[in-house]
Amino acid sequence: MDGTERVVGGYVLRRVLGRGGMGEVHLATGPTGSLAAVKVIHPQVAQGAGFRRRFEREVAAARRVGRFCTAPVLDAGIEGDVAYLVTEYVKGPDLAQAVRDQGVFSGGNLEALAVGMATALISIHGAGVVHRDLKPSNVLLSPLGPRVIDFGIARLAEGDSVVSQAIVGTPAFMAPEQVRGEAVGEAADVYAWGGVIAFAGTGRLPFGGGAPHEVLYRIVNDGPHLDGLDDRVRGLVEWAMAKDPARRPTAQQLLDALLGSSSAAPAEATQAVERAWTGPHLAAEAPRTRPPPRLAQA
Repeated sequence: MDGTERVVGGYVLRRVLGRGGMGEVHLATGPTGSLAAVKVIHPQVAQGAGFRRRFEREVAAARRVGRFCTAPVLDAGIEGDVAYLVTEYVKGPDLAQAVRDQGVFSGGNLEALAVGMATALISIHGAGVVHRDLKPSNVLLSPLGPRVIDFGIARLAEGDSVVSQAIVGTPAFMAPEQVRGEAVGEAADVYAWGGVIAFAGTGRLPFGGGAPHEVLYRIVNDGPHLDGLDDRVRGLVEWAMAKDPARRPTAQQLLDALLGSSSAAPAEATQAVERAWTGPHLAAEAPRTRPPPRLAQA
């Protein structure tokens, strides 16, 4: 530190882990000495009309999310004009950084990523939460597998259109109904799951780059670019990215298809991911002693 420690909610902020439209995420030391990730919400968001009500509602919902393949919420509060959210610290890069630095995912690692993200969505949706902003930077790669973060946080700014636009950032993983300004439900998260898996497996944004309005037009009118994506996941990605939300699978249906079982439990899926996961930085090491989770054969 620079000699002046900043303390928020009893957590000593050590260094900035990342910045986004909602605020800054800090590595912090908790009251017991354990590490945590503390998101400090930008003042312009926290001072918006109705923020406290939304914050309390969304935090209560986030606390109900199961720990399966997520970074669970540990604490939260508002001190004066400072709102903060504390989650479990996940050691490892985010998916965007991993693809940029080490290349695309394939084989067992790509399937483990798909299983882990589907499992996280089951936990999130089971708590009545819609993520709304699932993207590569919101998927952290721990030594035991992927962990989805920031679920439900985008909704905190729903009363402030300027801030909401800032949070969206790149529109690359938005569902068509989000682009059209329609109601957003669990199906939008499933759509984003498909886009994130496509990115992980190809290294490309599913609708290319360019000006935001051009990308948004393609999301509504064109199909995603999936050339080069492993055949074993491509069919599920196409299903998840159907234009019509009603034609997309649920997160549970994705998981069942990935594991080749019926009503696969999140605990079972988490164990399968941990057995299979090597992580991008370990991909060149010796073969695993246990097989990765495999997709059901057509």
